Parts: sequence; structure tokens; C-alpha cells
Amino acid sequence: MRVARFLAEGAAAYGVVDGPELRVLSGHPLVNGYEYTGERVALKDVKLLAPTVPSKVVCIGKNYADHVAEFDGQPVEEPAIFFKPSTAIIGPGESIVLPWQSSHVDLECELVVVMGSICKNVEPEDVGQYIWGYTVANDVTARDLQHTDAQWARSKAFDTFCPLGPWIETEFEQDGQLIESRINGETAQSASTNDMIFGVAEIVSHVSKNMTLLPGDIILTGTPAGVARIQHGDVIECEVEGIGTLISHVL
Repeated sequence: MRVARFLAEGAAAYGVVDGPELRVLSGHPLVNGYEYTGERVALKDVKLLAPTVPSKVVCIGKNYADHVAEFDGQPVEEPAIFFKPSTAIIGPGESIVLPWQSSHVDLECELVVVMGSICKNVEPEDVGQYIWGYTVANDVTARDLQHTDAQWARSKAFDTFCPLGPWIETEFEQDGQLIESRINGETAQSASTNDMIFGVAEIVSHVSKNMTLLPGDIILTGTPAGVARIQHGDVIECEVEGIGTLISHVL
């Protein structure tokens, strides 16, 4: 099931993707369940929003061996946690704004876990019952600032630096799906989700043992090799097979 969040009469609404249409839900599915209003709207006629509004954006760094090699060659022994602010989130079709503080900004396509219930101190074999679904993100990064600042925070935190969407796929399971990014139609990254050093269950468990995850929170699970510079006017596509394609424009 694909759950979309969209703009309806000036307010956010939820619907389930049904071919070219959305079956409109009566409220937030984590609160009201999947109760339909009976209304249908055409996908092409609505503005999709970021599919969740998280209390926190948890990110996992250096989780693909080939990306570790291109970054600094220093692997990690456990999932490396960092954060992006929720103010960095934008929805499908919105624009990434390049900040004047950076002269080199990269894309990073990532599989995202969306939490469905409060999750704390959970073992890997039990994480499935706490997950709502999965979506796609672009962990946009000011690479020059990442290398010069003492911490990664600023390089990851600019407004618009977390495109998210296009919807939440509730029936996805990590099983070797293609993860790919493209700049103006040219492939930048192309890998398998099975190339992750730490899988979804291990990541969620590790994070939950270090902080409480709330419904709607997201975990970006890392990016493969091929991170590439983006520039004004570019059209960026981030795709995870079985979920969908997230499209952004660069200003």
C-alpha cells in the first residue's frame, strides 16, 4: 500500500494510491486507521507533500562499503548516527536551494524507514512491528563544509536539504532492490539495498537503544557510491525500486 500526503483545500490530507488516483482517507492513518471518505482525486491534480512530518530526522552515515571507500576509507563498527533538522524537509517536486555558504553540494540517494509506533530498546527481530513503511530521501550535503567543519551538522542542515517522498510504501522489504540517483537523466548512483553494511533491522534496533523513536520519525539508511555534485538548473531523481522516484529541482 502506498500512502501519500497531499495538499487539499489549503490543508494536508492523506490518501492511498490506487493507480492514477488517490483514495482519500478521513485523517492521519496512524491515528484514524485506513478509513476512507469515499472521495477520489487524480494524482496528477494534487500537490504531493513530504509523506511524514517527523519529530526528528535520523541519518546513518558510511553504510555502503563503496561509499566509505570514496569518502574517507575508514569503516565504522556500528551504525554511525547523525541528524538533519526537520526544517530541511521538502516534498516531491520542490526545489533544493543551494546556499551561498557552500561551493560544492552533493546529492545522496537513500532508502528511508518511517516509524509507525513508539520504538525504544527493540531487538532486531522485533523491529518490523514498529515500522509504518518506507520512502525515499536525498541527503543533500554541502561537501566542502562537511570536510572543513568540526562536525557534519551544518553541511547537512540547510533548508531544503532533505527532499522526501513521493509516498510511504507499507509493504516494502529490503531484498536487493535497486537504489539509483540521476542528474538530468544521467545515472550518478546505482546499487542494491543489499549492499548496505547494516541492514534495516540492525539500524532501527541500534537507534532505538540510543533514543526513543516516535511515530512518523524517519531514519535515512545511508547512501551508496557515486555521490555527485548538483548545480543550478539540475533535475534530480532519486529512486528506490518498489517504492518510487523522488524528483527535485535545483535553484
